[in-house]
Amino acid sequence: MRALYYLPLCAALIGCESDVSIAPVTLQWMEWPAEVLAARPFPVRLIVIPVAVCQRRVFRAGISADQSAVTVAPYYLVEGGPTVCPPVMGGGGPFLPEPFFVLDTMTTAPGLSTTYARTFDIRGAADVSAAGAPVANDLPQRTFGAVTVRLSNPDTTRRNAAGVAILVRDTLGCALVQPFGFYIPDAAYMLEDQKDTAGVNYGFVRGYLHDAPAPVCGRTRVFHVVSRN
Repeated sequence: MRALYYLPLCAALIGCESDVSIAPVTLQWMEWPAEVLAARPFPVRLIVIPVAVCQRRVFRAGISADQSAVTVAPYYLVEGGPTVCPPVMGGGGPFLPEPFFVLDTMTTAPGLSTTYARTFDIRGAADVSAAGAPVANDLPQRTFGAVTVRLSNPDTTRRNAAGVAILVRDTLGCALVQPFGFYIPDAAYMLEDQKDTAGVNYGFVRGYLHDAPAPVCGRTRVFHVVSRN
């Protein structure tokens, strides 16, 4: 089974001339529709921290589904060789390592078959240490939330989201939630309840994005916190 992982990398990288290794990664953040149609694939947003190597690599979401859940086990296919980044000259200054960025990407979850309206769990590789895991599926899994599958007329206005978050504030002092490691301007979501911020900063937060009845700090699209831990 492990040999099958090599095929996409051979096509995308160097034609199978070098060794290929599997580098599992954990999810920092995940977003998906709150409700979907039965048997119809749906989009899922993933934010992960890439493997800290300088070789050519190919990302795979590792997404699958069964009768109870959708599971995301992301990993990289990495070309063999040393894993230490060589120094590079930065802007006339000292030597610097390779820049470190999160990967923000979209993938597609398979359609979920059911003959009646029901929920499926959304699970993903946990934000815990799992050094040395040989394959992506060896990483611990945690439940990020759920998706409701309907036979018709799903609510498309709400989007679920969960992951490791930080609490940030804008120039007016309004509280926003932002995926950890995703330091891009205007990437944070306004918190619907501005007074309830306990446990949000550097916590694992579950919630959903929706249109508030009234603007919150000038925004109508807000993040409603369901749980935090």
